[in-house]
Amino acid sequence: MDFKLSVVVPAYNEQENLPVLVEKLVDVLRQADIQSYEIILVDDGSTDETLAVMKVLHDRFAACHYIELSRNFGHQYALKAGLDAATGDAVISMDADLQHPVELIPDLIRHWQAGHDIVYTIRRDSKKETLFKRLTSRLYYKIFGAFSGLNLPAGSADFRLMSRAAADVLKQMPERVLFLRGLVFWMGFKQQAVVYDPAPRFKGQSHYNLKRMVQLAIAGVTAFSVKPLRLAVYVGLITAALGVLFTGYVLYMRLVAGTVISGWASVMSVILILGGCQLFVMGLIGEYVGLTFMEAKKRPSYIVRYSSLAQRKKS
Repeated sequence: MDFKLSVVVPAYNEQENLPVLVEKLVDVLRQADIQSYEIILVDDGSTDETLAVMKVLHDRFAACHYIELSRNFGHQYALKAGLDAATGDAVISMDADLQHPVELIPDLIRHWQAGHDIVYTIRRDSKKETLFKRLTSRLYYKIFGAFSGLNLPAGSADFRLMSRAAADVLKQMPERVLFLRGLVFWMGFKQQAVVYDPAPRFKGQSHYNLKRMVQLAIAGVTAFSVKPLRLAVYVGLITAALGVLFTGYVLYMRLVAGTVISGWASVMSVILILGGCQLFVMGLIGEYVGLTFMEAKKRPSYIVRYSSLAQRKKS
């Protein structure tokens, strides 16, 4: 096939998975008769032997390269580092844990050759995942769509193919707070979805704990819409209106009915509700102020300590 393909794989503590993944990638690409390709592994500040494994794979496979980041920046930033370095006519991104089926790559390429600039994948719900995770995932995508106006499908993954044109647009994005699934969907272009069944994680445990998932969810919503701020305004107005009505009721009972409303519990309930609303609104505003602060500093999204791709350019 007369084109160059780039495959980007961010990795954090994936020393056992990378050798299997790269061997599978090489076999699938050869069987698909893709003669010009590069595999870019990005070490996101791993604390195990992931970087050493990348160096071995680089020596073993001529098309396999690696980027070492100066520290752990996070999955989205490691992925962006690889995408920025990719030079292929088509760029595929995927995780290192072998849950993204390598065998699906020829299908992604066929859709791209049929004229689609972005071929994204949708993970089919697995019964092995907990009910809580499945329900919260669906709920998040509904909330994201309601606030952002982007109909991002539930189960969207970072396993996708982008044309050179789409990859170049994403590369020019100046944003420091990244939610790449949303950005890719927001860009437009001609897109095609492919559904897949996730394989079990080959080795190790997922590094996406509840805290990281919540952080990514908040970043996704706040990066694409100011509707939460408008919601905060509505919450304030409704709370104030309820307070006025309650005050009117108290005055009516005292002046007209001649009854004094007593009750410590009711007073405390009102105070707690008002205090909760105030803290919610302040926290929401704080998220946007923090987002603005991070963007205003204009620090780089990641720092590359070493890249074998840079060495290749010099030689």
